Amino acid sequence: MPEKLSVNSPLYAPTLLELPWSTPLEQWPDHLLAALPRGISRHTVRLVAPDGPGGVVLAVKEIGETVAYHEYRTLGQLRDLGAPCVKPVAVIAQREGDLTACLVTEHLEFSLPYRDVFSRVLAPQRVQKLIRALAVLLVRLHLLNFYWGDVSLSNTLFRRDADEFSAYLVDAETGEFHEPLSTGRRLYDVEVARVNIIGELMDLQAGELIDEEVDVIELGNQIEALYLDLWELMTGELVVEGDAFTALAERVAQINDLGFDVGETEITHEEGNRYRIHLEPAVHSTGFHSRKLQRLTGLKVQDRQAARLLGEMEVYRAVRYGGKLPLEDVAHRWMVKNYEPIVALIPDELRGKLEPAQIFHEILDHRWFISQNDSRYVPLAEAAQSYFTWVLPARPDEARVWHNDFNDWKDTDA
Repeated sequence: MPEKLSVNSPLYAPTLLELPWSTPLEQWPDHLLAALPRGISRHTVRLVAPDGPGGVVLAVKEIGETVAYHEYRTLGQLRDLGAPCVKPVAVIAQREGDLTACLVTEHLEFSLPYRDVFSRVLAPQRVQKLIRALAVLLVRLHLLNFYWGDVSLSNTLFRRDADEFSAYLVDAETGEFHEPLSTGRRLYDVEVARVNIIGELMDLQAGELIDEEVDVIELGNQIEALYLDLWELMTGELVVEGDAFTALAERVAQINDLGFDVGETEITHEEGNRYRIHLEPAVHSTGFHSRKLQRLTGLKVQDRQAARLLGEMEVYRAVRYGGKLPLEDVAHRWMVKNYEPIVALIPDELRGKLEPAQIFHEILDHRWFISQNDSRYVPLAEAAQSYFTWVLPARPDEARVWHNDFNDWKDTDA
């Protein structure tokens, strides 16, 4: 029986047709494989780079045909709703010799499995950042009435986002949409996350990636409190005595900080100076700061990175123009005078280390450190050169790196 391909976009078809689908995935030749950080999976998974350097990298997972089609459709629905998840590309079914069907997704560039996040820095604070990122992701999915069913660090990819991480769903085998999503299902997802995270942290501790003195059970339990606090922030009513509008502005700022817009707002005046406020999050319009930055500059970056760049743009507006010009008029000048010249200075051999927006964010931090240490004003270009000399070369490559001396991808050891 001929192989059957269900492909998301015809752009992928020529690449997919060249791959050896009649061979079991674990036997695919090394020259096709991308030796990028790969998480733990119960299935056979390979990252492949069929077009060589600069081409697309695909994640191929052998999985039953029914589940493959379910996950393919689910990931497509999630992306249509703006949820952070990997991009589905194809299902390869009816392979020769009754081989297991394959789900193909596009590799998320500059993303890391949780184990690779821990391979260098072992501090509990980094664990907390990953757990918080996962809690934010889970709230986003639940607001979309999506039940995950298998929440874990292993089923998530992480990208650096200024001083935090952003989380992306990478495995939707057990996921389902429910309208509405019951409280019971939401809390079951949280409990599954708690149990799985504790188990994953115990594995890291056994592998000496987390100090044995760290209470990983206490760390894992934090997912529940973080989730409940975030859910209350996004959906709970706010009862205010006194200045309702200041309280409303503060709540909106907190929601924006998580990357959400606010939709319908209802304020009820009860008695005296008591007000009841209900905010409806705009669940299909996440990435508050990143969308604002993209509108102003065309840059498409992570939300906290965007918040940092917008903050720098505001400083530039205040210093250069006394805050009198609209931000829309300043944005292009800031890009041409500040952002683009610094990004252009990044040495070619270091461009695979981090995303440009993340590098710019870290240069700003590095400039502050130098200025504090030397008690002087430090120009941005000087801070950039120092960062490129002393900091960035020591960072692991988080994009793909091609070696010409052999037909393989170097493991980035991130």
